[in-house]
Amino acid sequence: MAGALAASLAGVPAPQARCTIDDPRLGELSGLVVDGDAVWAMSDGGRRVQLHRLDPSTCAVIDSRTAGVDPYDPEDLARGPDGSLWVADTGDNQLRRESVAVIVLPRRGAAEVHRLTYPDGPHDAEALLVDAAGRPVVITKEVGRPAGVYRTATPPAGEDPTPLVQVGELTLPQSATVGGPVGGVGSRLVTGAAENADGSVVAVRSYTDAWLYPVPDGDVVEALTGTPVQVPLPDEPQGEAVAFEPDGTLLSGSETRVVPGELRAVPGATALVADRLPADTAPPPAPAAAEEPTPAWQPAVIGGGVAVGLLLLVAAALAVRRR
Repeated sequence: MAGALAASLAGVPAPQARCTIDDPRLGELSGLVVDGDAVWAMSDGGRRVQLHRLDPSTCAVIDSRTAGVDPYDPEDLARGPDGSLWVADTGDNQLRRESVAVIVLPRRGAAEVHRLTYPDGPHDAEALLVDAAGRPVVITKEVGRPAGVYRTATPPAGEDPTPLVQVGELTLPQSATVGGPVGGVGSRLVTGAAENADGSVVAVRSYTDAWLYPVPDGDVVEALTGTPVQVPLPDEPQGEAVAFEPDGTLLSGSETRVVPGELRAVPGATALVADRLPADTAPPPAPAAAEEPTPAWQPAVIGGGVAVGLLLLVAAALAVRRR
């Protein structure tokens, strides 16, 4: 999953301030997720899981959900395919945890804790996605090397540790966007992730940008091998939170340590993926007839060129035979 060059920035809207977050419970905002018309936010840290529902126009806290779980270092929020909310208790700055965890809050009922273990030792991670099969996808936060992409083989069940399998690596493209607490290096550190409502677009963010990847076939891991669209999120003190509204608006937020902070919005962000990505990263066309084999998706330009060339040769041969 090497970092390809991003699509052009021309026409990408600048983030707009939506509202001010002045609730002290969200001074360390690190996770956002949208469930229908509900915007849920979470702070980094604390002695129990606390999710706060925000009024999307004023940022006032209008509801809260808690779970009687004392997390180690919660970092991100994601939504499962059944509408459950997943807390990524995956932070590990000191690299000393034997296991990390996801805490699942279903629409009804008690929270569930699922512990996860890496195959290659501890990692710090601040980004979580949940695929269509209900498997957590954890993207690690690495300095000076590619981020690791890990996923469980099956949906986790119970509290016994479920092994994570490394399924790829991710290197974010270079960026000149200014912001974050650690200067230029922060533009390539993975600090959050999100998926849009229909699962067709994934965002992976750093301290300075959101990078949008198309998901043409529902495979979020394969999607991260593609060419992303850059959405700059400049001047956030410690940007870690990202989410999509149902209309494709990208939301972002930042830790501030002290309130107030801002919830910012980039309208029409998901449309940028279709509008800005090169043609070679578009989903393959549907087959002309059921009996014709459909080639597997090949992101490489060479593979696509070979397939097109073969089709043209076949068509030319048939035309000559008819004549």
